Amino acid sequence: MTTFDERESAFENKFKHDKELEFRVTNRRNKLLGLWAAQLLGIDGAEAEVYAKSVVASDFDTPGDHDVLLKVLGDFKAKNVEMSEHRLRKHMDELLATAKQQIMTEVKL
Repeated sequence: MTTFDERESAFENKFKHDKELEFRVTNRRNKLLGLWAAQLLGIDGAEAEVYAKSVVASDFDTPGDHDVLLKVLGDFKAKNVEMSEHRLRKHMDELLATAKQQIMTEVKL
């Protein structure tokens, strides 16, 4: 194997690793979002976990965060929980930072 092949393989492995971390961080953010939303919706216990999983699953509908945003906003609207799209997006950004910190801590262990 040449040096070029080794470098190419290393870049491919790093790309794969980075994408896997990105996926895990996004899923963790969505779970945290689901648990937070469940509180606002008056859902607790095991039902909150089920709701959080439904938020995570909603992210597989279309690429990007819009499907998650629409699901949570729709659920808030159905239960008359006042929430603007801007506030929800801001909270999603905050949770993304929290999720990244949590995942990076787990990876280092």
